[in-house]
Amino acid sequence: MVKPSIEQIADRITDAIMEHRLPPGSKLAEDKLAGAFNVSRTKIRQAFILLANEGLVTLHPNRGAFVTSPTTEQTRDIFKTRRLIEPEIIRDVIARASSQDIARLRKHLEEEAKARRTDDRRRVIRLSGEFHLLLAELAGNQVINKLMTELCPLTCLIIALYDGPKIPACPEDEHTQIIDAIEANDSATAIKLMKRHLSHIENELNIDAYEERDIHWESIYS
Repeated sequence: MVKPSIEQIADRITDAIMEHRLPPGSKLAEDKLAGAFNVSRTKIRQAFILLANEGLVTLHPNRGAFVTSPTTEQTRDIFKTRRLIEPEIIRDVIARASSQDIARLRKHLEEEAKARRTDDRRRVIRLSGEFHLLLAELAGNQVINKLMTELCPLTCLIIALYDGPKIPACPEDEHTQIIDAIEANDSATAIKLMKRHLSHIENELNIDAYEERDIHWESIYS
């Protein structure tokens, strides 16, 4: 049997995290994962480094690797910050957006719809975050754009960890409604929809819903 690559191991662990088979805060057992994948512990550690670079895993010297677990306070602060800055993004997009920009947003919605139809949860979460990054790009404020490139991946991580595994990362019609309001130059409605959208995502999270449970390491390879 061909042994998996470091990237394939990281992908399998990512799937297990997003499907809640590896809960937030759980310690990743090198030896058990090495046995499950039939690879060396060195290869498992290299996969942990890839996952740490994506923020899904936190590495602690002399303690090992753990599934990242943003606190409730950190999560609330992220959403609070986004509700403060994304209305300004909406205003700037309405002031600057061309018909080609609106077409880019519509095309992005098509990609989101495809991911939902194939039930590709990881892609849905990623595209949902990229929708907000695209808005920030079109707004043209480089400072806000930089801030959003930090906040959006953190939000995607939080959704991946704490949203129900069968619940979509973003309700599928809310992005469409926001674009409709932007295209109609209706700033008040677009801002209201964006704030409601962010609150909706936050309120769907199950941050305190996890309990300690046995982890079936062999299932991560399958």
